[in-house]
Amino acid sequence: MTIQNFFRWLATLNPWLEIVVIVALFLAVVGLILFFIEIAPREGKIYTWIRLAACVVGPALVFIIMGSWLEAAIAAGVLGLLFFFLDKRAKGGAGSMFQLIGFLTPALALLAVGLVVPTIQTIVQAFMNSRGTEFVGADNFIWIFTQPQNVRVIVNTIIWVLVAPIVSTIAGLAYAYFIDKTRGEKYYKILVFMPMAISFVGASIIWRFMYTARPEEIGQIGFLNQVIVWFGGQPYNFLADDPWNTLWLIVVFIWIQTGFAMVVLSAAIKGVPAEQLEAAELDGTNAWQRFINVVVPGIRPALIVVLTTISIGSLKVFDIVRTMTAGANNSSVLANEMYTQFRSFEAGRSAAFALILFVLVMPIVIYNAVQLKKQREIR
Repeated sequence: MTIQNFFRWLATLNPWLEIVVIVALFLAVVGLILFFIEIAPREGKIYTWIRLAACVVGPALVFIIMGSWLEAAIAAGVLGLLFFFLDKRAKGGAGSMFQLIGFLTPALALLAVGLVVPTIQTIVQAFMNSRGTEFVGADNFIWIFTQPQNVRVIVNTIIWVLVAPIVSTIAGLAYAYFIDKTRGEKYYKILVFMPMAISFVGASIIWRFMYTARPEEIGQIGFLNQVIVWFGGQPYNFLADDPWNTLWLIVVFIWIQTGFAMVVLSAAIKGVPAEQLEAAELDGTNAWQRFINVVVPGIRPALIVVLTTISIGSLKVFDIVRTMTAGANNSSVLANEMYTQFRSFEAGRSAAFALILFVLVMPIVIYNAVQLKKQREIR
């Protein structure tokens, strides 16, 4: 049962029963809070077993309510670590590896079932036919790289990962730097961060209306085309103009991600020691030199995190393309094509696209992990 189904079921009840259910949920939440505060940290074997049971029951309830193994795995991991440290504190000892494995086993099992096994299945499926009954070797990959439309899909994805992260990071950095410590800073940040509160699908619908083009004599409903007409121009079909339509789709992604980049980099800029900036100013450097030689090196770890995070997001982008063009007019990307092939009952080709996407994402993930490890060693 998902949350939506629960609310649908709740709406079918008698109003008095709705009150009873809501009060019961409230009491359950209060009881859960009391459990974490009063019962979970107590000493004794019985409470250790209670904590172990909670590591299994908790994720199971999350899976039943949310209907997603990923949320259940996250819940299992969080509960496992939390109860391990509570158990460690309750016993007054240093804990043991056996206990840690015991508490984290539900999370590891969920990750294995929901992530590791599907990954292996996808890799195997990429070398099978559409029904998954016959091994075809590299035929699916040969088909991808010999079809012009599929090559265009890969090129579009590369354009996304080259343009979107760089522009989003530069825009977020510039905004964060120029409004730092200015009057009304928090209000300026709210305006830029607001798109982050909108889902990709919601943002896509908004921008699809922005881009909508209609014949001039009918009248425009798209804001951008209305502005063009006001200035005497002809309506321009943004989403049908190949190859520029890919860039117009990237604009939507940049509009959303700039807020993320701005928040992270703004926090990093505030962490740059004021003494370094003052020393650079006393040395006679101008504002640009201080920015390049002091601020940017000081926020390099944050820049790497922002760039790699947005790069991974741009490689996996699906919602924007699917909602705005569905891949028409040569605007498709790997994730969208993977879904399209799967809906066309071409499981092998869909898995091959997924494997290519996985290969493209992995270097960025590895680079990010290496950089984070270096930062920990420096600290």
